[in-house]
Amino acid sequence: MPESFYYAIVGIASVFKNERNMKIHFLASLAVVLFAYLADVTKFEWAILVITIFMVLIAEAVNTAIEKTVDLVTETYHPLAKKAKNIAAGAVLLSAVNAVIIALIILLPYLKAYI
Repeated sequence: MPESFYYAIVGIASVFKNERNMKIHFLASLAVVLFAYLADVTKFEWAILVITIFMVLIAEAVNTAIEKTVDLVTETYHPLAKKAKNIAAGAVLLSAVNAVIIALIILLPYLKAYI
């Protein structure tokens, strides 16, 4: 295994192990995947759901990297450090809201069929 690939896996494992929000996103993703499997969604719907799920997980990983970098650069309060962290967190929120909207568009008709 190339060294860079190894370090990428270590980074992914670290964010899953140490970041509460990543765990929350991952558990929500598992719930969506389980429901989509039970609902027997189409291949196209699977593709959209997988892309959407990964976008949230990627956004959370990048947010964590930005937060850790800001913490490394400054130990004291700085308005630009706060702004960088808030913007990164906002990107995660946008991604998560998008994921909820996509999940509702795809899965709500299946849920209605069950009810």
